[in-house]
Amino acid sequence: MYADYHVHCEFSDDSDYPMLDVCRDAVGLGLDELCFTDHVDYGVKPDVDEYERDHSLARVEMDQPVLNVDYPRYFAAIDEAREQFAGKLAIKAGLELGVQGHTIRRNQALVDTWGERMDFVICSIHEVGDKEFWTGEFQEGRTQAEYNQAYYEEMLAVVEGFRGYSVLGHLDLIKRYDPVGILSFEASRDVIAAILEQVIVDGKGIELNTSSFRYGLPDLQPCCEILRLYRDLGGRVLTIGSDSHEPAHLAAHIGECRARLRALGYERFCTFEHFEPVWHEL
Repeated sequence: MYADYHVHCEFSDDSDYPMLDVCRDAVGLGLDELCFTDHVDYGVKPDVDEYERDHSLARVEMDQPVLNVDYPRYFAAIDEAREQFAGKLAIKAGLELGVQGHTIRRNQALVDTWGERMDFVICSIHEVGDKEFWTGEFQEGRTQAEYNQAYYEEMLAVVEGFRGYSVLGHLDLIKRYDPVGILSFEASRDVIAAILEQVIVDGKGIELNTSSFRYGLPDLQPCCEILRLYRDLGGRVLTIGSDSHEPAHLAAHIGECRARLRALGYERFCTFEHFEPVWHEL
């Protein structure tokens, strides 16, 4: 099974890669299956219907409002893609939810509303207190130890209060946007262990996100220490995704990452069908 389980298209605010082009390219790359996981970030982006009622709710970038997924159009487009690529590519429906402690209820309501149309949900921490990492706003005024601890504490609060997800996305994402460098694993080990223990108890999983290569990180994402700890704690639910936003990203480094996982002692990875893991040999 050759699958990419973190794929964005034109329904994400940060991608203009047409869904049907993604599917054609996936077939050309020999993928058996992919899952679309377009962005929802309550707290910093409104839904389409909210924006239609009040345009002031959305910031504007490059003359376009920054919005969450247009859910009816998105799921209808996935259905159409499935019909067009039947027998050539298995296409799964997912979302990547940027969850914060104060948005848990909204995210759970979203999954409750659209869950029958979905296979898979990535839970990511993209913001804390509605402050984003990529802009540096979240890190401003904090030491490296403080913003790393605040990031993981928010993740712990989310996994303790939210059950509507399949895997945690790019668990140590803060490393991408750390202006100082990369804080040692040991500095955050205890809170990371608490996160992983909760994930395992709840029957959820984590993803290996192959975008670490294009971001120039010195290790996998999450790092090998986290992957070993998850394995040692009994974690087994694991997906692999490229975090693709454009053609050059799709399926990138998945083969290499599968080999790295085998070297770390993993034997299987997962795809998903209606929120249930389907196991495959690495």
